[in-house]
Amino acid sequence: MKANFLSDYLTDFLLDFLPQSKGRSNNTIKSYAFAFMLFFEYMKEVKNIKAERIKLEDVKSDLVVDYLKWLKTERNCSNRTINQRRAAITSFADFIIYKCPEFSGIYRAVIAVPQIKTEEKAISYLSLNGIKLLLKQPNTNTKSGLRDLCLLHVMFETAARVQEVIDLTPSSVRLSGEISTILLHGKGNKVKTVPVSDDVSDILKTYMESVGLDGQENLQKPLFPNKQGGKLSRNAVNNILVKHADAARKINPSLVPEKLSCHSIRHSKAMALIEKGVELIHIRDFLRHKSVRTTEIYAKVNPKFNFEAIKKAYENVNEVVPRWKGDKGIMDMLRKLSK
Repeated sequence: MKANFLSDYLTDFLLDFLPQSKGRSNNTIKSYAFAFMLFFEYMKEVKNIKAERIKLEDVKSDLVVDYLKWLKTERNCSNRTINQRRAAITSFADFIIYKCPEFSGIYRAVIAVPQIKTEEKAISYLSLNGIKLLLKQPNTNTKSGLRDLCLLHVMFETAARVQEVIDLTPSSVRLSGEISTILLHGKGNKVKTVPVSDDVSDILKTYMESVGLDGQENLQKPLFPNKQGGKLSRNAVNNILVKHADAARKINPSLVPEKLSCHSIRHSKAMALIEKGVELIHIRDFLRHKSVRTTEIYAKVNPKFNFEAIKKAYENVNEVVPRWKGDKGIMDMLRKLSK
């Protein structure tokens, strides 16, 4: 009888099951690949078992618990990070239950391994006055300043995630017709068309004309390029935000929190919609959340919001990675996926 080695199934899990069956994003796949790299490191260091020799029946719940403890003690991982690593393993457990029902007892126990309790992070966001102050900071006499202004406007207007902004191209923008729109490619390869105001439409048009992105030949270029003309990195987008937030904070520190991230702009849009009285279920759809329970957090932190709206909301409710084969190379595949 052929041995059921974990590595025999990991390729299908990462390259087929997650992106195709589950629609998981590249970032999620990277995170899961890194989690298994760490798991294999643990198995080698602690259990003296090489990656390609680990069998499906070896991955029992007590082993997973010990691995999570190892992440805490040996790698000093936070509880939140440990829960992310656990999620990779429990997702793989779901896959094995589907592919190999004979192991369902073992892997249901793995799924039952509890998460570690984490403290809820305070939401960092800007008020509308804070957003207005932030948008006054870029120097629009320069191409980079005009780019920054347009980028920040688009981030707030669409509540886009940072990767969605990075992936935008001129072809994503529709400025003709009665309503201007931006096409976002989001998590799980989902596509969302977001309408934008006339003001933002005008800023986009001015920006694209000024930097030469309005021609047909440039439709697939990055909408917000770096100096070399390529895509901005996540760090680069964050640095743009931090640069202008620091400038705004010097003018009025009460309007700009000390800790801001790109996701803070998304939070800011959600809070602005809350203050305008938009129903939670509509904010859920705009933010592209799977559940209104995720959106509910904005209502809880906004003292101006009527908490009865929460009840009403429920009433209405890349690089090609070669496939791994054989007994060698599983770690190489994981390294490529996790980059």
